[in-house]
Amino acid sequence: MGIMRNYITALLLLSALTPVRDADAQLRRRRDRASDDRQVLRHNGIDRTYIVRVPDRVTRGNAPVPLVFVLHGGGGNANNAEAMSGLTAKGQREGFIVVYPDGTSRGRAPMFTWNAGHCCGYAMENRVDDVGFINALIDSLQSMYRIDPNRIYVTGMSNGGMMSHRLGIELSNRIAAIAPVVGAIFGDEPRPRTPVSALMINGMLDKSVPYNGGQSGGRGARAWDGTPTKAVMEQGAFWAAADGCNAMPQQADRGGYLLTTYDCPTPRGVALYAVKDGGHAWPGGRKGSRRGDAPSEAIDATDVIWDFFVAHPKR
Repeated sequence: MGIMRNYITALLLLSALTPVRDADAQLRRRRDRASDDRQVLRHNGIDRTYIVRVPDRVTRGNAPVPLVFVLHGGGGNANNAEAMSGLTAKGQREGFIVVYPDGTSRGRAPMFTWNAGHCCGYAMENRVDDVGFINALIDSLQSMYRIDPNRIYVTGMSNGGMMSHRLGIELSNRIAAIAPVVGAIFGDEPRPRTPVSALMINGMLDKSVPYNGGQSGGRGARAWDGTPTKAVMEQGAFWAAADGCNAMPQQADRGGYLLTTYDCPTPRGVALYAVKDGGHAWPGGRKGSRRGDAPSEAIDATDVIWDFFVAHPKR
């Protein structure tokens, strides 16, 4: 029954996965063979898998380059995260390395989750050490590539967005900035030991991660432990306090979205995009599943995230 329950949960989560962005023919070929691109890092007795995309211009003799982690949503995988985010093409153009790690799952189907504390599924239930895995993966990648230690970033969708918050808190000594998309906090998170810049993107029509907080109303609700999320705006307040920013934000109505920003010490930054017509989807992409929410076109999340990362290194 446990295996069947987790399989059903994975299917439910998969319906809320992130939308898929258009990509050029080369990137489509990469996705087709993505299973062959996976690398393995053994951590805590488990073979953990991930995909690395290195721009053509990056060589071992290059100056140190940024590193961006992209975490899939609950029930997703590295292939989905790459297709959804469009960050491989962005990294190729801008010259940064992109890593797409896989979460864990009970079965063999490529439907993984992250242990973000109160969500989700197998990883949460089994208290998988995802923080330790990402920390070890940073070490491994730094041994292979010239990575700028002041420009290590994390973004993710849904369960991956929640995991982005957790990594920002627990690996605050290593991560410069996070950018959760349709993620959330739960209110019992500890303060990070060092400042981490944070950009949040949420949909005001999101039923899976409600804008005003509370219990999930989405198809993957059973993958959570029942702890209600905090209202979306409390993400900004949390990181503003952690980063020593002014507690009173500025808010601007930009038509398709509300932009909330905080006055922070340089080079820290905290900002939140509340997309008015946004559901549980990656803005600027396209619908990734038959039953998934249609993404908003009010912003291009990938461009917004990279611009934020560029402006907020760790110092």
